[in-house]
Amino acid sequence: MVNLEVSLAGVSLKNPVIPASGTFGYGREFAQVYDLDILGSFSFKGTTAKPRFGNPQPRVAETPCGMLNAVGLQNPGIDSVVTQELPNIAKIFHGPVIANIGGNTAEEYAENCRALDGCAQVGIIEVNISCPNVHCGGKNFGSDPRAAAQVTAAVKAATKKPVFIKLSPNVTDIAEIARACADAGADGICLINTLLGMRIDLKSKRPLLSNRTGGLSGPAVFPVALRMVWDVYEAVKLPIIGCGGVSSAEDVCEMMLAGASAVEIGAANLKNPSACKAIVEDLPGVCQRLGVTKICELTGGAHHE
Repeated sequence: MVNLEVSLAGVSLKNPVIPASGTFGYGREFAQVYDLDILGSFSFKGTTAKPRFGNPQPRVAETPCGMLNAVGLQNPGIDSVVTQELPNIAKIFHGPVIANIGGNTAEEYAENCRALDGCAQVGIIEVNISCPNVHCGGKNFGSDPRAAAQVTAAVKAATKKPVFIKLSPNVTDIAEIARACADAGADGICLINTLLGMRIDLKSKRPLLSNRTGGLSGPAVFPVALRMVWDVYEAVKLPIIGCGGVSSAEDVCEMMLAGASAVEIGAANLKNPSACKAIVEDLPGVCQRLGVTKICELTGGAHHE
């Protein structure tokens, strides 16, 4: 028997498998495919203070070993999430969920956290700092250690729930950003968000995405994500949720060996709606092959070899 339980800043999960924000909606469609209670948790769609309609079409493009997306945080707004989506989630999933939030100012991030603070099923708030900072000419919060720390401090002051900061990989030194968030009081780190990329349509000689650039996800980014999880594990003493190109139980274990305590699965859900279910079912066998009876023992294991 293999014990798959893990803990994230005091929040217990039955296993480390978490569908990533933006790839799982609010769970309704996937609940028609399998019982969501098999999951450790899931991170629901990125939420802002006001409703957002996202970017114009086309906003998704295929690319070898991955995909590009420029959806633009389309969501119904925090009030609708609290009053409608969370009650619906409670009917289809009975564990703690992860609330992913975005914003264009530190105060908007804090506003979202205050709205979620009284929501019992929200176990963790995941703060997406890849959003543009309107006070700094659109430069992302996640590309500047001072701005990342500012958002971290603002959200920590607005909620008693554990706060995990989701980092952008589009930086020179991701460990520096992680240290700034840790120093500002973050309870954990999630990484990575998507890598910036683009494709051009040869027929029209125009970018495939109306937004020109989009976020690259899928198996192509896994080695980059793994390296960054390794670097952040060495830099801070906080629990890490690893994310980026994970598509198998073996990938989950590899990500945990690099330093992750739990793992998010993103683009794989769009290719195969049952991907996370299959990963959960495969994990015990992979752990047995690795000679571990508690999956949490894998975390950071490669650093000690």
